[in-house]
Parts: sequence; C-alpha cells; structure tokens
Amino acid sequence: MAKRIMIVDDSASIRKVVRLTLESQGFEVIDATDGIEALKKLNGVKIHLLITDVNMPNMDGITLVQEAKKLPAYKFTPMMMLTTEAGNEKKMQGRAAGAKAWLVKPFQPPTLLNAISKLIIP
Repeated sequence: MAKRIMIVDDSASIRKVVRLTLESQGFEVIDATDGIEALKKLNGVKIHLLITDVNMPNMDGITLVQEAKKLPAYKFTPMMMLTTEAGNEKKMQGRAAGAKAWLVKPFQPPTLLNAISKLIIP
C-alpha cells in the first residue's frame, strides 16, 4: 500500500510540482488549497505526512498544524512546512505547533524527498 501525503498550498504550481515529485516515487497525494480545505479532507483518512505552506488565505499553515494535531487520528502524524518563510521566529512558531521539518522554497525535488525520507518510516 502506497504511503499517503497531503500537500497544502495556495499555489497551484507548487502543488503540481510536489504532486509530480511524490507520485514519481510511488506516494499517493491528497491536496488542498488552504488550511480550512485541508481540515475538511482530514476526515479520518490515514495520511503518513502533511506538508503545508505557511502563508495561505483562510487558514495559515501554522494554524493548520495546530488544529490537525488536536485531532486524535493525526496527533502523531509528522508535519512539514514548505514555505518562503526563512526567519527563525516563524520556524519556532512552526515547531511549537508541531511541525517536524522546515523546507524553504524554492526547493529541489531531491531535497524534498530526502526530508520526507527522514519523516516517513518505510
């Protein structure tokens, strides 16, 4: 069974690049355009990793991580921030919310896959 990853980003081009990268490695991908849509899709379905942008309309990524971690089914799901934000203050907020990794855009697909390999146990 393929590992399932949710990607949350308001940029269609980023979602597409991440989807293509992940699917080329055999991952199943669920995507959402913001935190609110992501929470609606987190309806008990098993995901192995959540990757989210920080800056999005309606609900930002840090709030999404906080809210997802409150849900029993996702309390232990690893979460990664994929964002243009590189400041330490945002990183500390993300870590406090429950994010286990922080990757700055623009990114190279091998760098993304390397980070994922450290968060998802095969």
